[in-house]
Amino acid sequence: MKLVPDDFAVPEGLETARFRLRMLTVRDVVADFEAIRGRAPGLTLEQNLIDLGWHQKEFQRRSSFAYTVVDPADDGHVLGCAYVYPTDEPGFDALATCWVRSEAAELDGELYEAFRAWLERDWPFERVTYPGRDA
Repeated sequence: MKLVPDDFAVPEGLETARFRLRMLTVRDVVADFEAIRGRAPGLTLEQNLIDLGWHQKEFQRRSSFAYTVVDPADDGHVLGCAYVYPTDEPGFDALATCWVRSEAAELDGELYEAFRAWLERDWPFERVTYPGRDA
């Protein structure tokens, strides 16, 4: 099932002075693996490739959207990820999460605020839930 209508132009990404969000693809497997390993003990490079392929396919199908968060000065340096998923939670159109690697912890609040504002401004959702962040 599609998360957004066919006539909605899915944003390619978001850029700030401190980070850039762009579509997560299988080409990001090594850099993403380096960033996520500490968050996912036991994850292998092969499993990460499978996960990234799944995210990429879901993006193409418009059923969920995964964005890698990279350093604007170094597109190959992954700082974290941001995701937009469907939700079964009553009253919400989508579920959104984001995270940063431990070395970029100071960006966590800034990423969350920018991501939230972007979803409110540029996406077709009326209400988005942010598990672990909703007040």
